[in-house]
Amino acid sequence: MKKNIAIIMGGFSSEYEISLQSGQVVYETLDKAKYNAYRIHVFKDKWVYVNDAEEEFDVDKNDFTILVNDARITFDCVFNAIHGSPGEDGYMQGYFELLNIAHTSCGMYEAALTFNKRDCLSTLKPYGIKTATSYFVNQGDTIDEDAIIAKVGLPCFVKANRAGSSFGISKVYDKKDIQNALSVAFKEDNEVIIESFLDGTEVSVGVINYKGTITVLPITEIVSDNDFFDYKAKYLGESQEITPARISDAQAEKVRSVAKKVYQVLNLKGFSRSEYIFKDGEPHLLEVNTVPGLTKASILPQQASEAGISMSALFENAIEEALK
Repeated sequence: MKKNIAIIMGGFSSEYEISLQSGQVVYETLDKAKYNAYRIHVFKDKWVYVNDAEEEFDVDKNDFTILVNDARITFDCVFNAIHGSPGEDGYMQGYFELLNIAHTSCGMYEAALTFNKRDCLSTLKPYGIKTATSYFVNQGDTIDEDAIIAKVGLPCFVKANRAGSSFGISKVYDKKDIQNALSVAFKEDNEVIIESFLDGTEVSVGVINYKGTITVLPITEIVSDNDFFDYKAKYLGESQEITPARISDAQAEKVRSVAKKVYQVLNLKGFSRSEYIFKDGEPHLLEVNTVPGLTKASILPQQASEAGISMSALFENAIEEALK
């Protein structure tokens, strides 16, 4: 009997449009002979199933079911394609775990931890994971630009603590620009992390649980046409994403080892994609994504393809691992 799969997409953050694209690719890719796939749009004002005719049917949040033509449909598994809140920060994970519905992402706590850049980096540091020097600011704090510069130097990066796709991030070269960068970041989150600039090769490493084995995918080198790997570089083609990365065997082995360790220490499941910059030959972790982009142009599917894993195999494996 075919399994009913809900593909959740959309979300509450600035990343919702990217999420809709990822979810649509999953929907189009899944083998319809094996699965009954349902597109579920999750927004603050509505949760709806959207059929091929673009008709909408409300989701019953009490049990995550839908009523279509007088038939009540339940789901065997949820494929999580929501980037940002509430799909990447633990809310949806907790909801599905309460309902005892299998889902393709990591657990509630792990999602909340990895989505919070400050907490994630702080958790990993005792395990020897190298990171940039950081300074934390909360909305309403008195801002001491001199203290910030003394800690992280210039240039530096000002980032929303809980946001993705480079929303709420600025590269700051001058003391006078710190306040404006904080204003940009506070539009996305009330917590900000300010990090030292790491000048080196940037790479992205996908790690997945593939057929029961933690698997590190081929490494991607990021070469942005812009000042850093911002939204336009990620999604509007203003970058080169080179897989496999043009790094030495020693560097590749180091970053593979670190990425796998991060996955294991954080007790992750399903997909993950972590970003690193090499400084003095050592990979320094920037962040961990647990619901990475899943379009044909996205980094993780590119890496899977390089490893000989098709998109259909990638998505099907995520579902089958979740159902175990």
